Amino acid sequence: MTTPRPSVARPLLVSECFGPTFQGEGPSAGTPAVFIRLSRCNLSCPGCDTPYTWDWSRFDPRRESRKMSVDDLYRWVTTRLVDLVVISGGEPLLQQESLRPLVQSLAEAGHRIEIETNGTVVPNSDIIDSVDQFNVSPKTSAFAGTAVEWDARINPEALRIFTSSKKSIFKFVVTQEGDLDEISQYTEEFDLSPLWVMPEGTTREQVLDRMSWLAEEAVRRSWNLSTRLHILLWGDERGR
Repeated sequence: MTTPRPSVARPLLVSECFGPTFQGEGPSAGTPAVFIRLSRCNLSCPGCDTPYTWDWSRFDPRRESRKMSVDDLYRWVTTRLVDLVVISGGEPLLQQESLRPLVQSLAEAGHRIEIETNGTVVPNSDIIDSVDQFNVSPKTSAFAGTAVEWDARINPEALRIFTSSKKSIFKFVVTQEGDLDEISQYTEEFDLSPLWVMPEGTTREQVLDRMSWLAEEAVRRSWNLSTRLHILLWGDERGR
């Protein structure tokens, strides 16, 4: 086992670690994976399916997050015997300085690393070098609601860096048919490719119902379609 590189990084604020399970979304859906879900987010979208990482009007941060060192997280991952590590949130890149030594050590140990991000935070070069894939999910106006302004949820500089990294896929959650033209606009403006769309939903019924019409639109627009495998298998459950 590779020893993690010495680090003086601050501990990471972690919401939960779980797995082995499966990656539920995007091009790696169905791949065995472990998840590190970091706490805190810079957005406050009403449609968020992990509000316990940021919504302290409904959740207690003392119960919903804990500090974990890079060494402890490294040991947790490397005892699970799974190649794919998905780091999600919240918004994990808010903690990228502390995250950097973890992803570097895991990459050196042979793990494939995906980071789920809302695309508003510019990743640093060390993170880009160590990560295999960024799953970038910019938020549409319908998903973010009136609580999140355009310039908070869309960062042109960050999106262009994700695109130029050649390590990013772009994955939009679709709430309603009106989202599709907005997604097309962002795709053309920021050259977002490859592009995936998936239905919003926290129940099997919602996911399947929305996928029925979204599939037709995805074919018409030459977009990739993602399900939400974890919802179809287990519903809206923490810990899968």
